[in-house]
Amino acid sequence: MRRAVVLFTGDLRLHDHPALRAAIAGADEVVPLFVLDPAVARAGFAAPVRQDFLAGCLADLDAGLRERGGRLVVRSGEPAAEVCAVAAECDAAEVHVAAADSGFGQRREDRLRAALAGAGRRLHVHDTVVTAVPPGALTPQASDHFAVFTPYFRHWSAQRLRDTLPAPRTVRVPDAVGSAGLPEGGARGAGEGAARRRLSAWLRGGLGSYGTGQDDLAADATSRLSAHLHFGTLSPVETVHRVRSAGGPGAAAFVRQLCWRDFNRQVLAARTGASVADYRTRQDRWRTGKAADADADAWREGRTGYPMVDAAMRQLAAEGWMHNRGRLLVASFLTKTLYVDWRVGARHFLDLLVDGDVANNQLNWQWVAGTGTDTRPNRVLNPVLQARRHDPDGEYVRRWVPELAAVPPGAAVHEPWKLPEKYRKGYPAPVLALSDGLARFRRARGLH
Repeated sequence: MRRAVVLFTGDLRLHDHPALRAAIAGADEVVPLFVLDPAVARAGFAAPVRQDFLAGCLADLDAGLRERGGRLVVRSGEPAAEVCAVAAECDAAEVHVAAADSGFGQRREDRLRAALAGAGRRLHVHDTVVTAVPPGALTPQASDHFAVFTPYFRHWSAQRLRDTLPAPRTVRVPDAVGSAGLPEGGARGAGEGAARRRLSAWLRGGLGSYGTGQDDLAADATSRLSAHLHFGTLSPVETVHRVRSAGGPGAAAFVRQLCWRDFNRQVLAARTGASVADYRTRQDRWRTGKAADADADAWREGRTGYPMVDAAMRQLAAEGWMHNRGRLLVASFLTKTLYVDWRVGARHFLDLLVDGDVANNQLNWQWVAGTGTDTRPNRVLNPVLQARRHDPDGEYVRRWVPELAAVPPGAAVHEPWKLPEKYRKGYPAPVLALSDGLARFRRARGLH
């Protein structure tokens, strides 16, 4: 009886799963395994909102396996040790896993490979499970990765993606392998079933206007698929195929955003230290001390006095999600107006975001802060101008900043310090003038 183990990580689905399909093709019985790793919590990445979403994803995965005659085996502990224990219990000769790109994932993969080899077992690592194009597949001359998005996108777009794989009809799991219980909780809308329904609805009803409406904050005209891509309840390969097949004016813009995800992962795979250190070394002397801490607290709590910034931060606290345009704006405000270290903001995002993804989060923060891959590292987003452009009637701001709900529709809500007190209802004054923040930033960067 041939047996294999499939270790699920950021790929919690049955459709288009090369590792699972390869294990089933090469074995009579397969153990679908997920290991709850305490190191994730110790590293500060086990945000409650993501743990709740993870619980829902695992419950959905287990249900899908049971529909096919199988089940999900859950263990808790150091992954290499737990995988080896499961492989020994069922006498599995092979273990299949999706390729890792982060330093954390690469170290886990290395430990697993060494432990299995010591026990006479083999590890199979599969690409294009958590990305559309493998992180190391595209490289420019004289470098191991692309540092600029546009040339990467050009090469990425020319790649022929593999065909998608159907979900298996049957999964046979050895009876003798025990499992811990599934984690308690489970967020609504989590799991592969919800992901596939959301993608189908998005392709029918939202994609067409994405090219022109993606930055409309009030309309919330985005797919909200980011958490599903992060947890792997959706295949990025399948998503790209389906978006391209749907076509229309929004398809190209949406595929470009999917490419950004692969771009950040290939950067982090090549420069794993970029999760905590500047990708491009600068002479930034970020503000520290009581005043900087107070400004950072005002930013976290959505009381900077700039309504667009505060609305986005309050949405994050309430929903565990923020519109991409909002993310760019609040990151620019923290790092270039308040001149606070990007790591402060990145940590706060990872504490609250359902889709909190190390590659996307850290590299996007660095892009905005000017320490990353942005070819214009000194650009500063003006929150008032951005608000007028992307929330012209103030609907988004009034939705999330109830102190300003009585302000009539229009751009006036974005500069409440110019309004009579009866409209502000206790809303704070700006923490600083934008001109002062810009002047400080320019001095710090040596700009004239």
